[in-house]
Amino acid sequence: MNAPKLFPALQKLSDQLSSQFDLIPTDRKAQLDKLASYFSKKYQISQIPKVTVICTHNSRRSHMGQLWINVAAAYYGLPEVDTFSGGTAITAFHPRAIKALRVLGFEIITEDAINPAHQVRWNPVMTPYPAFSKRYDDPPNPSEDFAAIMVCTSADEGCPLVPGCDFRIALPFDDPKAFDDTPLAAAKYEERGRDIGREFLYIFAQVKKLFGN
Repeated sequence: MNAPKLFPALQKLSDQLSSQFDLIPTDRKAQLDKLASYFSKKYQISQIPKVTVICTHNSRRSHMGQLWINVAAAYYGLPEVDTFSGGTAITAFHPRAIKALRVLGFEIITEDAINPAHQVRWNPVMTPYPAFSKRYDDPPNPSEDFAAIMVCTSADEGCPLVPGCDFRIALPFDDPKAFDDTPLAAAKYEERGRDIGREFLYIFAQVKKLFGN
């Protein structure tokens, strides 16, 4: 059965980003290949991979990473991945990150609350995914047999051990928060969303080759 199509804007952006893998440095690709190997091995033993994307506040990069993993798997027609995100502290899914993801093509319905569960979709037929800030070890995040992807340096340094994970990797991205309240804020958030998308699309392009599905 064919996977549901992505929203048109996300499909178009994924086409563009998947043609830009040459922008990823060689040493960075070496790290990304390790994660591709992890996903491939899970698929090969008929397991659904589980992954928690972790940054300090679970407000920006971790949500972007989690959502792009789903898009990348769908884009390459690969089996599902159970994705989660978390932080070392609880804040909220940041409005600037939400706005950037909407511009990039995600559908996000926001409720009024201090830390609301935003309803996110990347294809028109899926059940909306609830995205909200939580600690990396809070439910519904997994407690065993999952990959932990550290997407910020401070979380990587402050959380050297992630209990229960069977694979841990540091893939830091620059924090768009540095541009908050500047004229560059919107552009930098969108740039970071594209950077994260490009790298996760690269990962699943390699998974497609390794898994051969």
